[in-house]
Amino acid sequence: MIRKLLILAALALLVGLASFWFLTTPQTVAASALPSHEPDLDNGRVMFMAGGCASCHAPSKEERTKLGGGVALRSPFGTFYAPNISPHPNDGIGRWSEADFVTAMTKGTSPDGRHYYPAFPYASYQRMTLGDLRDLYAYLQTLPSVAGKTRDHDLAFPFNIRRGLGLWKLLYLDGQPFAPDPSQSPQWNRGAYLVNGPGHCGECHSPRDLLGGLKAGQRLAGGPNPEGEGWVPNITQKGLAKWSAKDIEYLLETGELPKGDSVGGSMRDVVRNTSQLPSGDRAAMAAYLKSLPPAEGPRPPPK
Repeated sequence: MIRKLLILAALALLVGLASFWFLTTPQTVAASALPSHEPDLDNGRVMFMAGGCASCHAPSKEERTKLGGGVALRSPFGTFYAPNISPHPNDGIGRWSEADFVTAMTKGTSPDGRHYYPAFPYASYQRMTLGDLRDLYAYLQTLPSVAGKTRDHDLAFPFNIRRGLGLWKLLYLDGQPFAPDPSQSPQWNRGAYLVNGPGHCGECHSPRDLLGGLKAGQRLAGGPNPEGEGWVPNITQKGLAKWSAKDIEYLLETGELPKGDSVGGSMRDVVRNTSQLPSGDRAAMAAYLKSLPPAEGPRPPPK
């Protein structure tokens, strides 16, 4: 009887391990899934600015096209270090194919078949159109090559086991690109795309659950700074009710608040990027944000 129980336990363990291995298999995009495409470098630069690539991957704020990585991103799970995404053939993404890049941005999978941690906001980048992703890839390949690999992430067990991220992706990575709302204007849809896709505003402006996923019902409703210091404001109409669309647009261009103060912290880096966008894109983002219904987020601690 004991022998049968041990055999059943061993079989259950094997089935469990096989199921875990299957469910956590990193997903990829095949090169055959990419149709013919003529890159638009100007659009690639717009996606670069909208995506804020320099904020994490350029260690120097003065040399924002040198994407050697190394910027520390602190979180409740440990510290992540942004990688080199310059076109260096050995240390960066110079040898990546378009399919490698699209896979990383939409599936969170590296060219060698490992899961990327969602400190790389692929849960938002998956919303981007295939054309925009390919234009961004082409633009990145035109930037300076920077030698040097970055250090490994500083994560404690069990967060240092990448395979488990496959289960995280089952919960938070739906694989759906942005779908325009036909009842809204082209400007609104452009703003919604930029905010929720390349701009990944929700990654900082939304509270997270215990697994680090965004709380969908409180998207853009503010919360604790993911890096552990300060509070990220609510940018639904709960927080921006007294702002006009022009106020939001002006902030995205200059960093100045309606009452004369200016943004601080990581938002200054965001404005360095959004200030380089076409004015129509800033207006579209402002129109979309102004349209959001009020959402109640976590209460900030008393000052």
